Order: sequence, then C-alpha cells, then structure tokens
Amino acid sequence: MSGFPPDEPNAEVRVSPNFGPRRSTLRPDMIVLHYTGMATGAGAEAWLCDPASEVSSHYLVHEDGRIVQMVRESDRAWHAGKSSWFGQSDVNSCSIGIEIVNPGHTLGYRNFPEPQIDAVIGLCAGIVERHSIPAQRVLAHSDVAPGRKVDPGEKFPWKALFAAGVGHVVSAAPIRRGAVLKPSDTGAEVEALQSMLALYGYGVEITGAFDRQTEIVVEAFQRHFRQRLVDGMADGSTIRTLERLLASARIASLK
Repeated sequence: MSGFPPDEPNAEVRVSPNFGPRRSTLRPDMIVLHYTGMATGAGAEAWLCDPASEVSSHYLVHEDGRIVQMVRESDRAWHAGKSSWFGQSDVNSCSIGIEIVNPGHTLGYRNFPEPQIDAVIGLCAGIVERHSIPAQRVLAHSDVAPGRKVDPGEKFPWKALFAAGVGHVVSAAPIRRGAVLKPSDTGAEVEALQSMLALYGYGVEITGAFDRQTEIVVEAFQRHFRQRLVDGMADGSTIRTLERLLASARIASLK
C-alpha cells in the first residue's frame, strides 16, 4: 500500500506494512491506548513501520501533538498482542490502537504534555463518533493485558479525557486504613471482588482465592482507576472505586 486518505483529518500518513484484515465479523468497538516505551518518538515511529518489528498501531501521537496514522481504521493493526476483554481474545480485530510517545517506566516515565493529551482527546473523540464506541471501552493496554503490560501507566490523565467526554472514570474513593484483601486470602469477599472485576471486563477467574492473577488484575485496575496507589492490594478504596465504576456503567447503559 503506497498510501491512503487518513481517517482522522488532522493526521499525517506514514504507512506501516504490519497489518491485516479484521477477522471474522469483528469491527472496531474499543480503543486501546499505549505508550511507546522508547527513547524517542522518531524511533518509535520507525519501529512501528518496520516489517521486522511485526508490530504496529493505527495511530501514533507525538509529544508536540502531531498525529501519524499508520494503518487504516478498517484494518487490523498489530498492537495489543496476547490480550482479552470480556472474554474476547482477538483484541486487535475489535480495536483501534493508539501509541502515545512516552519513554515509559524503564526509560524515565514522565508526565504527558498538554498538547499531546489535547491531540489524544481529539483523536479519540473522532474515533468514538466514527465507530460508536462506548465510553467504558476506551481502555489501557494494561487493562487488556494485565501483568504483561503496564502502559500507558498511572501518570496518564484519564480524568482529562473524561472531562472532555472521552472514556469512563469515577472519582476514586479516599485511601483510608482498614481491612485489605491480599494474596493468600480466600472466601466470599475475594469471590465478590473477582466477580466485579470480571463484570467490568477484566480477564480474571472467579475462584474465591486471591491468587497471583487476581493481584495482577487489581494492580491493572488501580493503574487506570485508582492511580494514587498501585500495589495490587484490594483495600477499601479500591473496592469502593470499583463499585462506583460498575454503578456508573449501569446508569450510562440505561440512558
């Protein structure tokens, strides 16, 4: 493919060879946000367009707000890897992937610049409108691949997106001293926690045992929805924030 008209009017086009058709009858019904985790935006852009990398995303957003489209929204970019949401394991076929330039946790994780976030908001708003994507399906890579991925991380300003009408967040419950569900705990409270996480979409087995996978999923939840403390322990703040999120999602679905 030598080029294509961009789906996003403000985007430049740099074609990546790393894509294919969406599988089965799947269509884009979610957005997955990533950070690049590389030293420079130019390096990340080159890597996403290198056939040897076998990775790509639909869009890359540079720190100055410049948007580059590399794969058409109608096609399947290779951005999510091994992942799942609501039991759907082919996340690439039902999502649009956005890479956001940031060095990430291993190379000097830093705040996302305002021009970059403004560009992400505008880009997401356009994608949401084009594909009728529900607010609660604007997700982090860490949501769909907990443990394997941590991006875009706890510094990503989900509240700014939500204030602009993109995505789904609630006010995190205050962190206070009290009982905490933790690894090795078992029983009905752990089962209820796992059930709520699964009800929102996370891939967690409902066993009633707070195992390593449950800890990883709780950490992913915190990284998106309770960013002040990301420790994998289900304290009262984590559980109340999850309850608020589920209640908010139910109310939104009734409108």
